[in-house]
Amino acid sequence: MRRLTSFPCAGETLAATLDEAPGSTGLLIVSGGNEIRIGAHRGMAELAATVAASGHPVFRYDRRGIGDSSGENSGFESTAQDISEAATAFRREAPHLTRVIAFGNCDAASALILFHAQANIDALILTNPWTIEPSADGNDLPPAAAIRSRYLEKLKNPRELLRLLTGGVNIRKLISGLAKASAKQSQPPTGLPARLATSLAATTVPVTILLAERDNTALAFADHWKSATFAPARITATLTTCPTDSHSFARPADKAWLTEQVLAALDPYPTSPRA
Repeated sequence: MRRLTSFPCAGETLAATLDEAPGSTGLLIVSGGNEIRIGAHRGMAELAATVAASGHPVFRYDRRGIGDSSGENSGFESTAQDISEAATAFRREAPHLTRVIAFGNCDAASALILFHAQANIDALILTNPWTIEPSADGNDLPPAAAIRSRYLEKLKNPRELLRLLTGGVNIRKLISGLAKASAKQSQPPTGLPARLATSLAATTVPVTILLAERDNTALAFADHWKSATFAPARITATLTTCPTDSHSFARPADKAWLTEQVLAALDPYPTSPRA
């Protein structure tokens, strides 16, 4: 059964949805970007229904300033209290819970890495964590890892080589892309990626990372993941990739893969309340 609810956060009222189930381990879904709790292509609502049918309660919500929630949207870095209050509300609405596992895609995954500890989250399921920061020169090219991957694919395609030879390629854009792509692979992360590495190294909860292998956001994260800075996280976290370019796992096969991975991450935990 799915029902609507709400909870307070910093003087605002946040809208939420609970898919009820008898299990003592629940899934808290945190929306990424400016998406409402239903998710891209209804993906999070469908995932919630499937997970609840397997026995795990699922709680979704709109953060401040998004969807049906009041307040101002200040971006994912300002959502520590939203996540904490959502976890508290989940436990209040489903008092039989003994564990809360959190799921997030894109910048919601990054927010969970940074802020899960203060919300007393028991495990993390992270898809395509966001590591991309604005360029100092305002250049909005894709991350270097994504450009390298794209050019490699193009070099394998005779039609793309013909376009280059016949003037069908924007040379200025090509030069800019090549310059960025030539940046040293797996440089030591700074800024947000470094903070994510530090938080992952310090966490004491199980972490499952799921990547859409041809998605630009996932490619950027995978590039950082190979660096020495993320070495401590690689020891404890598990990382699995899906052969897709869909950031939100929108295609039927991608949805099925994501659902399978989420249920597998939940599998070690009971679906019945403790006696």
